[in-house]
Amino acid sequence: MSFPAFFDAAPVLRLHEPLAAFLGAAEDGIIEYRYTDAVRLAGHSCPAVASAYLMVVKGLQALYGDDELPERGGVEVTMHDERDHATTGVLASVATLLTGAAPETGFQGIGPARRFARQDLLRFGADIDGTLAIRRRDTGRGVVVAANTDRVPHDPLIAGLMPKAVAGTASPAELEQFGRLWQDRVRRMLVDHADDPQLIHIYDWTD
Repeated sequence: MSFPAFFDAAPVLRLHEPLAAFLGAAEDGIIEYRYTDAVRLAGHSCPAVASAYLMVVKGLQALYGDDELPERGGVEVTMHDERDHATTGVLASVATLLTGAAPETGFQGIGPARRFARQDLLRFGADIDGTLAIRRRDTGRGVVVAANTDRVPHDPLIAGLMPKAVAGTASPAELEQFGRLWQDRVRRMLVDHADDPQLIHIYDWTD
């Protein structure tokens, strides 16, 4: 399997997973997630997957800072839109991957106390001024996160290539160019604009 080289240059999320520690699945429960994990989950790489990855990574960084590892399963995630709206399902699946927060189908926990439960930590259709919100379960502090993908536009050539690619009339050379330019936008988001506050907006959540 070969991914574009820039995938390795995207931000890495390092966190503590107490369930992995409890079950001996990761030394000290420390797990690293990379953009390639989100691509494997979604089956593709696009601006929606990239923005979801960045929103969660930056949201967790804002909540935990530089001196504390985010805790997987230690946050609640709230989506602005309903689960069947546009790309919300894709965004939510990436959020679940990185945070452990799951809807009603999530892990119900271990024992009578339901330790490590992840069920009902992901909700949809919330009145928030952003794409998603993340709240720490221990401190109650939360942030609202939004992505302005217009900040990193497609190459102008995409406008002529995309209709052909979608219709199946593009030549092999045009398809290759389309894929290369499509991923170049993802690269610019994840690498050139990874720390751009005009791409990923973060606000304190004061509901």
